[in-house]
Amino acid sequence: MLKKISTLGCGFLSMAALHAQTDTTKKAAPATTFTYSVDAYYRYDFNDAPASVANPTNSLTSFTNSKNSFELGMASVRADHSFGKIAATADLGFGRRAEEFSYNDGQSPGKNGFLTLAVIKQAYLSYAPSSAIKFTIGKWATHVGYELLDAYANRNYSMSYGFSYGPFFHTGLKADISLGGKSAIMIGVANPTDNSTTTSPSQVALAQFSTGTKDDKLKAFLNFQGGDGFSQFDLVLNGVVSSKFGINYDGTVKTVKIAGTNKSWSSNALYFNYDPTSKFGFTLRGEYFDDKKSVAGVGTSIFQTTLSGNIHLDNLTIIPEFRLDNAKDNTFFKGSGAATKTDASFILAAVYKF
Repeated sequence: MLKKISTLGCGFLSMAALHAQTDTTKKAAPATTFTYSVDAYYRYDFNDAPASVANPTNSLTSFTNSKNSFELGMASVRADHSFGKIAATADLGFGRRAEEFSYNDGQSPGKNGFLTLAVIKQAYLSYAPSSAIKFTIGKWATHVGYELLDAYANRNYSMSYGFSYGPFFHTGLKADISLGGKSAIMIGVANPTDNSTTTSPSQVALAQFSTGTKDDKLKAFLNFQGGDGFSQFDLVLNGVVSSKFGINYDGTVKTVKIAGTNKSWSSNALYFNYDPTSKFGFTLRGEYFDDKKSVAGVGTSIFQTTLSGNIHLDNLTIIPEFRLDNAKDNTFFKGSGAATKTDASFILAAVYKF
């Protein structure tokens, strides 16, 4: 009997050892990567227009539509996970910045009725059958333009006109294809622009061609979106002059067919980035926005200049920013309520990423 028990015990030990050896040969699932961020700001409008005028904040761009008050931007959490050829991303945002980004989502009049969709900045799945091609389905931030939704990803805190009136995101299917070296293309199809869900039969075509020099000192992105009655072309150039100085360009034109006639708005922006030390840098942005045909609803042309400092304290970035907007027509308002062509504002923003 003792011999049988001993034999049985040895058998179990052998099986356990074999199982343990088998387990060690399995690939361990990679850990999920989490990214968090939060931002807040104070914006002072020097014109200080009264509440009775059409645009009392004198702000015509995204995410800083306030004046003389402290405001929350957005609290964000992003989770990324990949295993082999498959990857997934869930990117959530809470606050006015997130709501303005997903402006078609919610239960207010004119929105789609789905309140929880407004907090989903991005949610997508990817499958890469080879190193040369990757398919993605879901909702993702647009490829069009230079600036991004997350405050920590931009050097200016206020947004350009090109970003504000261009696309924010797409919900659909796309394929990223490597052409070898530094060149690649992206093609895709999506819902109508900035719609997480829709009953519209219309769809939007997406495309991008990207390339760069071997040392990555010059990169170029030619972007496109187009659908029923509209098209948009966009060119982004990133140039590294030295370890402390860089120049970037974003030029875009959107054409819309209105009553059988093609009308367009355009934006051309230059960004000069200078970082004398790792703790401090600044960016000068100059942009010419042309909407004289009122395609975007502004109805004039505007030249804006923005000077932003970037003070880095570990994970915290402090951004003091001066901005001057100069329109061709009386677009802004003075403290007296009279219309004027110019507006000046100051922002003090704090951005934390961890």
